[in-house]
Amino acid sequence: MFDSIIVVNLVYLVAAVLFIFGLKMLASPRSAVHGNLVSSLGMLIAVVVTFYLIFADGTASWAGWLLIAIGLIVGTVIGVLLAVKVEMTQMPQLVALFNGLGGGASVLVAGAELIGLTDAEATADVMLATGLSGLIGTVTFWGSLVAFGKLQEIDWFKKPLPIPAPQAFNAVLGVLLIVLMITMASTGMGWPYLVIFLLASVLGFTLVMPIGGADMPVVIALLNSYSGLAAAATGFVIDNNVLIIAGSLVGASGIILTQIMCKAMNRSLLSVLFGSMQTGSGPAGADNELYATVRSTSADDIAMILENAQRVVFVPGYGLAVAQAQHAVRDLANILRDRGTEIEYAIHPVAGRMPGHMNVLLAEADVPYEQLKEMDEINPTLNQVDVAIVIGANDVVNPLANTDPNSPIAGMPIIEVEKARTVIVIKRSLSPGFAKIPNPLFAAENTLMFFSDGKKAVLDIVTAMKEL
Repeated sequence: MFDSIIVVNLVYLVAAVLFIFGLKMLASPRSAVHGNLVSSLGMLIAVVVTFYLIFADGTASWAGWLLIAIGLIVGTVIGVLLAVKVEMTQMPQLVALFNGLGGGASVLVAGAELIGLTDAEATADVMLATGLSGLIGTVTFWGSLVAFGKLQEIDWFKKPLPIPAPQAFNAVLGVLLIVLMITMASTGMGWPYLVIFLLASVLGFTLVMPIGGADMPVVIALLNSYSGLAAAATGFVIDNNVLIIAGSLVGASGIILTQIMCKAMNRSLLSVLFGSMQTGSGPAGADNELYATVRSTSADDIAMILENAQRVVFVPGYGLAVAQAQHAVRDLANILRDRGTEIEYAIHPVAGRMPGHMNVLLAEADVPYEQLKEMDEINPTLNQVDVAIVIGANDVVNPLANTDPNSPIAGMPIIEVEKARTVIVIKRSLSPGFAKIPNPLFAAENTLMFFSDGKKAVLDIVTAMKEL
């Protein structure tokens, strides 16, 4: 008969395998839903086995089990409410909060374990893992709260830090934190953990506060990686194999996603972490001068243009999410498809406020996966597109990225919709995007502006199409 610990570790291994398969399935929109379910099953198995270990150990009192039950109930209620109530436009903020809560949980678990350590158990490796968990988890928690504030566009988080040299300040904090972790590992003393928490709290703010809103997709991916690394470190603290594996998977996948986001924005990770978005003045002259040649259009005119189009590309952005226009866009696309028009969706990797934001929105509207085209795939053929319809996107189609070296988005790869024969931009106004710069695309010769709410505009076009 197998020893119970061996059985537990084997079950943990099964959970880890489910995590790996689930993560692999998340790489494709077609299998992402099933991948999420597979990963959730793995986590359920891990949680049940962990409860078994607590029960078999026999050290948990009835009060301890009561606290566990209360935690499960409260957490379940909050999770269900968030899943049901949070709008798709608020999903990036929710992801930022989840990252932060993951980091905060690691800090609390590692700290609780530290309190109960005996002198014999306070070995160098355990103390080092505890210090790392406290450092990474705290930075993740407070950094995620700052990211939430920026995504929510709270005024306080738009203000610059009152620190003359923030990069040098962060470097000093980093050195102090390394010294404190070495002290914990070499002496076995636990008091530096509190100081690590305090200094890391400051570092979480000072690292993320200078980062501009347009870089938030990168920050979210990076903080997600941090939360995984904090969990992995906590796994070493409490000697839990499945936590080590799961945290390592999250940490590694988060780093890979961060690198993909940085590549999509033509920015290095260091420039995001240790710099802020430039203020950049954009093109010379006032916005009024730039937009002097803007031409507006109507739903009826757009319908007539679309009637003769052979190939139409939709370019979704954050405004589509705000207007909840994804279902209306799908209906318009279906009408065009039924008339023989080729339909595609151009997806920029950082469109929206988090990685994959547009993919999630369009999947919610049952848009066929094969119609979704990544930026690198669609750009070479945009000069063969009859009509490009931009809905709520701004910075990711802004030509200043290619023409103005002083622009905050200079060098960022964009979806080059200006190459299409006709460009239709659906926006409420000429207001700038998250990078806070004007967009010369709006005044281009082949661009028509349809000023309206995204959903209403598309529904009006659908009505006009049916009346042709």
